[in-house]
Amino acid sequence: MGSSAGSAAPAVVKPKIKQGVAPLRAGEGHSFLLRRLHSLTGIVPVGLFLIEHFISNAFAVNGPAAYTKQVEFLTSFPFVVALELFGIWLPILFHSLYGFYIWYRGDSNIGEYPWTGNWMYAAQRWTGAIAFFYMGWHTWHIRFTGVHILSHPASAFGKVQLEFQNTWVAMFYLVGIIAASWHFAYGLWLFAAKWGIVTGDRARRRFGYVCVIIAVVFIAVGMATMRSFFHWPLHPVNGGSS
Repeated sequence: MGSSAGSAAPAVVKPKIKQGVAPLRAGEGHSFLLRRLHSLTGIVPVGLFLIEHFISNAFAVNGPAAYTKQVEFLTSFPFVVALELFGIWLPILFHSLYGFYIWYRGDSNIGEYPWTGNWMYAAQRWTGAIAFFYMGWHTWHIRFTGVHILSHPASAFGKVQLEFQNTWVAMFYLVGIIAASWHFAYGLWLFAAKWGIVTGDRARRRFGYVCVIIAVVFIAVGMATMRSFFHWPLHPVNGGSS
């Protein structure tokens, strides 16, 4: 028997198309300003401090005397505690906490959408978290436990050496160096892209290669610095005597 003319045609069910990862919202009002401030503080002053910190620690390659001289120079600045508080620690705290907030509000989902940009987003969040906890732990142990290196800079080299006597601590330092280096280098790329300094896919791709080189250089300098603390004989930590 033929179907009746009045029979309804079967409904066509359109398959649901999975959407990609929604881009981070630029934000409105205060959110936009905070995101721009977060991006800016990652370069100035946090990024500049990271560069200075790597350079200053690299003096350890020349031995305890050179390292002590550099620590003495840094601690000789007037109002050094205030400079560190307002020029380093508070900007780092804002950049880190707001970064955690961005992570909380974002959506990477690398398992379902394993795109390059998605992996980069996830890596930036995780390296930022590792660097944050590393800096907090490192600062607490070096600055606020044992010999006070601001008062006794000659003990700074030996204090770091004592830290490295624990294999797990030395490994944590290495992981922290890698995380901070990657986070800064890719953050530099994001900053240039967001602020319109580098425009166009080709220019951004080329600058991406530059940022990879920057990360590799930072990691290499950090590893060479770490090696120097193992290379030299244990330096005394005795409250100021060389």
